[in-house]
Amino acid sequence: MTILRPTILVSGFLSIALAGEPALTRDGKYWVEVLSGSEPCAPSGRLRISSRGPVTLNGESQSQISYTLKVRVKAGSESAARALAKRFTVHLARQGAGYMYLVVQRGEGTADLQIKVPRASAETNIATSEGAVAFYDLDGAVHAETGGGAVKCDRIRGNVVARTAGGEVMLGTLEGTANCRTAGGNITASVVRGEATFETGGGDIAAQEVGGLLHAVTMAGSIRIRNAGSAVIASTGGGPIDVGQARGVVTAKNSAGPVKVGSAEGVRCESAGGGVNLENISGSLRVSTAVGSIIAGLLAGKPMTDSFLSTGSGDITVIIPSNLGVTIRAQNELAGNIRRIISDFPGINVRVEGGQVVAEGPVNGGGPILRISGTGGTIFIKRQQ
Repeated sequence: MTILRPTILVSGFLSIALAGEPALTRDGKYWVEVLSGSEPCAPSGRLRISSRGPVTLNGESQSQISYTLKVRVKAGSESAARALAKRFTVHLARQGAGYMYLVVQRGEGTADLQIKVPRASAETNIATSEGAVAFYDLDGAVHAETGGGAVKCDRIRGNVVARTAGGEVMLGTLEGTANCRTAGGNITASVVRGEATFETGGGDIAAQEVGGLLHAVTMAGSIRIRNAGSAVIASTGGGPIDVGQARGVVTAKNSAGPVKVGSAEGVRCESAGGGVNLENISGSLRVSTAVGSIIAGLLAGKPMTDSFLSTGSGDITVIIPSNLGVTIRAQNELAGNIRRIISDFPGINVRVEGGQVVAEGPVNGGGPILRISGTGGTIFIKRQQ
C-alpha cells in the first residue's frame, strides 16, 4: 500500500504528493491499485466528502482523517492499467479552522472509498454520484446523498439527512432526528429518538421505534410502525398501514389498502379501498372508507371527543368499555331489514325512518357524540367483554 502524503500549498489547500509508483495487482479481468493517506484535523471539526463510487465512513477515537481508495480498472496490460489508474486522484483541502474537504476525481473504472474520521466530528457531508453510502459511530450531524445506491447508518448521535435517487435507506440507532428520501426503495429504521420523515417513491416503510413526530409517505408500498412516541402521519398509494402504538393522533390516508392501529390518542383515517381496524383508541375518531369494514375498539378509562365512523360498503363494529360514556347516533340503509343496526345496550332506540334504520341513545350515562353511518352492511354496537 502506498501512502499519499499531503503537502501544504500557499493557497491553504492540501494536495497529495505521490511517494513512488503505487503497486498494481491483478484480479481477474481487472487491475487493482490502493491509495491511502491521512491528515491531522480538529477532533470536532467539519468534513465534506465528494466521490464517484461507494463511500464507507467510520468514526473513531482519533484526531486525523485517514482514507483508503481502492481503484479497479480494466485493461489488457499493466502499462495500460497504470495509465488509467493515474486518472484517479484524491485531494485533501482545508478551508479555515476546523473545516476539511476530501475529493475523489475518478477516471474509467471504479473507486471504493473508506474513511476514518474523529468520532466527535461536528458535521459530515457525504456526496457521491453513484454507489452505496454507509456511515457509523459519529457524534455529529450527517448529510448523505447518492445518485444511485443504498444508504446505511448506525450509532449516530446527531441528526441525519439521507437522499438517494434509487436504493434502500437502512437506519440503525439514531439519537437525533431523521429525514430520509429515496426515489425507489425501502426505508427501514430500528430506533430514531427524535422526529422522523420518511418518503419513498416506490417501496415499503418500516420503523421499530420513533420518539417524536413521524411522517411517512410512500407512493406504492406498506407502512409499518411498531412504536411512536408522538403523532403519526402516514400516506400510501397502495399497501397496508399498520401502527402498533402511537402516543399521539394517527392520521392515515390509504388509496388501496387496509389500515390497522393498535393504540392511539385519536385517529384520522381515509381509505379508498380497504378495511379499518382500530384498538384501544381514545380522543377523537374520524374514519371513513369507501369500501371495507370498520372495527373500532374504544379505550377504557380515557376520555373521547365527538367522533364519526363511515363506510360506503361494509360492516361497522364499535366496542365500548363499561366505564366510557358516549351518545350514539347511527344510521344505515334499510334494505328491508331493521336488524341492520344491532346493539348490546338497551338504552339505544333502534327504529325505521323513511328508507333508513336509525339508532340513538346514551351508553353508560352518555357523553360525546359518536356518529355512525353505513351503507352496505350491518352496524354492531357492542359491549366490551
